[in-house]
Amino acid sequence: MFCYQCEQTAKGEGCQTVGVCGKDEATATMQDLLLEAVKGIAMYAHRAHELGVTEDAIDGFVLEALFATLTNVNFDAESVAELVRRAAVVRDQARALYEKASVEAGKEPAHLGGAAAFVPAETMEGLLAQGAQHLLPARFLSEGKEIANLRELVIYGIKGVAAYAYHARVLGEGSSADYAEIHRLLDLLSQPVLTADQLLTAAMEVGAVNFRVMETLDRANTTAYGKPTPTAVDLGARKGKAILVSGHDLRDLEELLKQTEGLGINIYTHGEMLPAHGYPKLKAYAHLAGNYGGAWMDQGVEFAAFPGAILMTSNCIQNPKGYTERIFTAGPVEWPGVKHIEGHDFAPLIAAALEAPGFGEDVADKQITVGFGHDAVLGVAGAVVDAVKAGAIRRFFVIGGCDGARTGRNYYTELAEKLPADTMILTLGCGKYRFNKMEFGTIGGLPRLLDLGQCNDTYSALKIALALAEVFKCGVNDLPLSLVLSWYEQKAVAVLLTLLHLGVRNIRIGPTLPAFLSPAAVGLLHEKFGLMATDTADADMAAMLA
Repeated sequence: MFCYQCEQTAKGEGCQTVGVCGKDEATATMQDLLLEAVKGIAMYAHRAHELGVTEDAIDGFVLEALFATLTNVNFDAESVAELVRRAAVVRDQARALYEKASVEAGKEPAHLGGAAAFVPAETMEGLLAQGAQHLLPARFLSEGKEIANLRELVIYGIKGVAAYAYHARVLGEGSSADYAEIHRLLDLLSQPVLTADQLLTAAMEVGAVNFRVMETLDRANTTAYGKPTPTAVDLGARKGKAILVSGHDLRDLEELLKQTEGLGINIYTHGEMLPAHGYPKLKAYAHLAGNYGGAWMDQGVEFAAFPGAILMTSNCIQNPKGYTERIFTAGPVEWPGVKHIEGHDFAPLIAAALEAPGFGEDVADKQITVGFGHDAVLGVAGAVVDAVKAGAIRRFFVIGGCDGARTGRNYYTELAEKLPADTMILTLGCGKYRFNKMEFGTIGGLPRLLDLGQCNDTYSALKIALALAEVFKCGVNDLPLSLVLSWYEQKAVAVLLTLLHLGVRNIRIGPTLPAFLSPAAVGLLHEKFGLMATDTADADMAAMLA
């Protein structure tokens, strides 16, 4: 195996025997093969779209398959192998769609090779042998490391886009035009020879489609659950049976809340599910009790100590050693030996919660406030603008993104803690757990720390920045605004490409730069966009406040 798609990759170079995330060689190989098979689907789907035809089931499968290849999503090699086999069937459907449209248009259908001609082996051993042909180091030798790196930048961005689009699709929102753009970009990556300029252009195109997809996801969430409003969330616990919900999928949480209503089971959020408390239609459930624990990488300790059943939705799972019998997965996320929920039938999860002891008594703790989506923040934009003009707010800092276990992430805690009292902090993603329980006070009656939501809610941060730029009649780069982002996986890559597509400059990312970006690529991104690695908290704060 060779995998360097996440920030914590081994030695900052690449995982070659087993993933730091826990992914084994067989799963990594199946994911590489699945990606190749999906490119084959896209080659036909792209050409069909050019002839004016699409098929929703094909689009949906591509999103599902790409999501399965993200970090900390699907660790079950057999499950991924089944997706590979399904991909071949879907590819044939895409080919038939394209060939029929070609004939109807009076054109001769093209016979495509490469990924479009992939035939999966009948056995797992055969599939593993096929997957081994697509290991990344082979491309280092065939096309050069810089081009291979840039290819990975584009594909990781596409994976992130697919994840966001998947979440929107679950709630009934999506755009065939955006799906077509995903197919087009995958088709581009199927070409054997590409230049650095072509790939950098494609990276910006990934950013463009991701901006639209995040807007769609924002609309999907607010249509389904209402616009987030500032809400105090209990960090303690209530006496009684309990279920903990982690990951990102709000639909799974909603269905579980419906199925547990009146059963005496309290539902707690964990990790990226914390922002769910800000949505009116979700917080209306009285048994949505509070938030338990912190970011995803602490789940080994926190889940082991939780006295109830656990539901992991969408992604961010770790090895559930010690509590396999009471953790369940749903959606794209899977782990070998863990019960997977199909079709939102949470009866097995509920049964496990009723068998577990639950909390024996109420546990008192503090509260934190969430729910500062773009509507809530822009609703008080006048006060914010007045505070800036009066000098009460000197600068805004966006500090957020993915959290992780690598040494150096205490930088984000230190930076937030040291920022002057006349600055405001906007945060989102699980990176906020580095400092969201601290007391930052207020400015002009507004909290200095505004939690904008999940990484899925990045659109809120962009919407706020663009709106403020319009009010102040300036560009985003002219605002008193600094972005300091922590990254871990591929959704963060998609967000970064969106920011670069929008022309946002001088972004700091850390705690380390991506291993899949060569020094030449980093230099180019620094030259064009001012993209830079984080330094020390003191040095960066001084530079940003200068």
